[in-house]
Amino acid sequence: MIALTCYGIYAIYSATWMRDDTFWRDQIKWAFICFPVFIAISVCDYRKWVRFGALPLYLVSLAALLLVLVKGQKVYGAKSWLNLGFFNFEPSQLSILSGMLVLSLFLSQTKNVHSFLRLLACGAIVGAPCLLILLQPDLGEALMWVPMMFAVMFIGGVQLRYLISIALLGLAAMPLAINFGLKTYQQNRILTFLDPSRDPLNAGWALNQCLISIGSGGMYGKGFKDPNSLNALGFLPATAAHNDFIFAVMGEQHGFIGGCILIGVFGALLLTSLYVGFKAGDDLGTLLAVCVTMVIFAHVFENIGMTIQVAPITGVPLPLISYSGSFLLIIMACFGILQSVWIHRRSID
Repeated sequence: MIALTCYGIYAIYSATWMRDDTFWRDQIKWAFICFPVFIAISVCDYRKWVRFGALPLYLVSLAALLLVLVKGQKVYGAKSWLNLGFFNFEPSQLSILSGMLVLSLFLSQTKNVHSFLRLLACGAIVGAPCLLILLQPDLGEALMWVPMMFAVMFIGGVQLRYLISIALLGLAAMPLAINFGLKTYQQNRILTFLDPSRDPLNAGWALNQCLISIGSGGMYGKGFKDPNSLNALGFLPATAAHNDFIFAVMGEQHGFIGGCILIGVFGALLLTSLYVGFKAGDDLGTLLAVCVTMVIFAHVFENIGMTIQVAPITGVPLPLISYSGSFLLIIMACFGILQSVWIHRRSID
């Protein structure tokens, strides 16, 4: 976690050095703010504070999602941010943290309840924040709930036939959702994902420049602060190179080898997270570890995937790497939960 955070500061500087922005300095400040949060959550027994704090935090996150629809700042077509004076906060990210706490707590305490009733309850827990996030509209963060929800319900004992049925219904409804439930620019992103040459100067510009940037990096990359890189020349969007498209910058700079090493480090982190869940002292700890693992995996997969045409482009940051103070805070809190599960795995509840 610390290594990736340090690499993220370096990556943000690499993406913005030609513009003399202060994003990398701000990320350093956020790292020093967020690390004590990680420590504080780690040393506290997760069983005690999750039982008493999960539901209030979930209700606060719902209130924040409602507030952002009324008084939120509109950025790139989505009203997703709250201006708190000293920094901008994205409530959708807090809702993911609170949602996984409530889901894990509910599933760990209802093992004897019928699977269908548990499925309905989980759907209500997830559905409320997802609906509010879609109203912003922020499709990317809403989609981050899906793998976490299915994984935690599967590990939590919801029967597989119900999960398969929901997945099949979702796939069947996808054409209708795309045609009638998405904004025009969101539909264009999906169409561009399927065919990058469809609109190369508008909707397909960002994806094509990401592909060219990563491809031009070759095996070993162009090196640090290359003035002839596509990012330095301004072909990657300056407003997103340091967050949404940070992997394209690193792919051009460090090539195929550097990209594989970064993905490998994330893979090791995910495997370690699953190991913590395997060694957890109770069902709640296991479910929390699974949730954290899937939240990290979903963001890594989507952020990297959208730059190499594996997934449609959405505004999803790369954990610990992309510039974002509020997201770094949420990710550090998630790892604090994971560390708490590991530290207290042998304690008696």
